Amino acid sequence: MKLIKAFLQLIRLPNLVFIAITQVIFLYCIEKPLFAETYTMANLQGVYFLLLVVVSICIAAAGNIINDYFDVKIDSINKPHKVIVQKIISKNWVVVWYILLNIVGLALSFFIENKTNIRFIGFANSIAVLTLFFYAAYFKKQFLIGNIFIALLSAWVILIITFCEVENNSISNKATFYKLSLLYAGFAFIISLIREMIKDMEDVKGDEQFGCKTIPIVLGLYATKIIVLVLVIIMIAILLIVPYYLLQFAWQFWISLLYFIVLVIAPLIWIAFKLLKANTPQSFHQLSTIVKMVMLTGILSMLFFS
Repeated sequence: MKLIKAFLQLIRLPNLVFIAITQVIFLYCIEKPLFAETYTMANLQGVYFLLLVVVSICIAAAGNIINDYFDVKIDSINKPHKVIVQKIISKNWVVVWYILLNIVGLALSFFIENKTNIRFIGFANSIAVLTLFFYAAYFKKQFLIGNIFIALLSAWVILIITFCEVENNSISNKATFYKLSLLYAGFAFIISLIREMIKDMEDVKGDEQFGCKTIPIVLGLYATKIIVLVLVIIMIAILLIVPYYLLQFAWQFWISLLYFIVLVIAPLIWIAFKLLKANTPQSFHQLSTIVKMVMLTGILSMLFFS
């Protein structure tokens, strides 16, 4: 039981569930309603869509595993109570699980590509696998680029579904589909960037000892806080666009506006004020947790389009 619990912690099970929820809600609340207007079907649906979700989960889980593999020494300083690699699961088994999950993810990607004629999905996911590996091995310790890689991969969770419909000409209002895709992918990108920078501020102690060049180490905590505040302001501006797409449904507009104010914008404002005062790993960890909650409430807002 202890080993199973450790493995689920290693692959970040809650994060994987969040990925699955994001893709399912996007398909059923954004994509399918638009296709229903013309009585046509998406390229990716049914069992092939479920397989794509499995692919996303496998690749993300493998990415989490390899991240912990390379971060053993740093994590032993920043969060010693959470270290799993070597303490509970040996490095050899960590590598085995990393390889197996990537093999399953990529094999299913090429299987979907072959069965649906959606081109380059296998290649695109291969790039995602390589990105996660080089992020963990090298780029995570570099200035800004590691943060951008993770933010892009967060956006890819949504964009891969959009990617599958690029050559589908049966959808009537493709422009709306692309706008909503980019809107939520943009949300995922910026909110992930915010969280990654806050996590970097939380982990300064261990990162500094091992020669990392993260933003707070290079620019200092104050400058990093200013960058995060600017991103929060941009995020709020993006969120205010969403109700615009719901103007045609009066009740949805007012409910969605209230939803964003109470469950997304208000927490972001709270984060901004708390960030200015935060100076300890515990305070930054609390902010990171709240940002994660905002990720969830932001993604759940897609339900208004169903």
